[in-house]
Amino acid sequence: MSSPLALARLSLAPDGTPLSEIYGDVYHSAAGGHAQSRHVFLAGNGLPARWRERDSFAILETGFGLGLNFLATWLVWRNDPQRCRILRFISLEKHPFAAGDLAIAHAAWPEFAELSGVLRACWPKLVTGEHRIELDGGDVEFRLVLGDATETLPLLNDAVDAFYLDGFSPAKNPDLWSPFICRNLARLARPGSTLATWSVAGCVRQALSDAGFTVEKRPGFAEKRQMLVGRHA
Repeated sequence: MSSPLALARLSLAPDGTPLSEIYGDVYHSAAGGHAQSRHVFLAGNGLPARWRERDSFAILETGFGLGLNFLATWLVWRNDPQRCRILRFISLEKHPFAAGDLAIAHAAWPEFAELSGVLRACWPKLVTGEHRIELDGGDVEFRLVLGDATETLPLLNDAVDAFYLDGFSPAKNPDLWSPFICRNLARLARPGSTLATWSVAGCVRQALSDAGFTVEKRPGFAEKRQMLVGRHA
């Protein structure tokens, strides 16, 4: 993995939504990041119901970004008395934020204050490679995989129960939605694993279908009329 890491820098769109200067795209819907995470990624993957009374449950996310999907998932898991014993969360990220920028961004969601503080206290040195962080006494295994997903994803050998496909739009960042990426996701999928994403682009649907996922559209969040869910055969 030879690509050097270029860190993200916290910028805001005119309406205050966090914006990537690298990709010219926002990190979440202007209607709310936490609500979007719950509607698209948790509900889209049938969570929390699908992890209940399981020993462990593994989630893979294609773009960590500001970490909202992880924080939202961790919070729901913590508050679920029937949760799985071990939550495994693997997140890929090419352009990570420094902990200080995460603190500023996360201040918009006071419900994440405790979890954000715990995560930032363990924030790794931002160098290419895999960084393992144990949270909640080891019951939450968080792995932040830094680098280009086209290089890091093929190195993973996990069995994944749910996928959060959350990169910048296919028009802005096509590599993260490519047939190559989708085939590698399918390689890691447990039988019956699910996926969810806000994107319904035709190229994404085709790449996922070709990789062995059955996909369908569902009502999207806020200004997005539709979203996509899928299941691996």
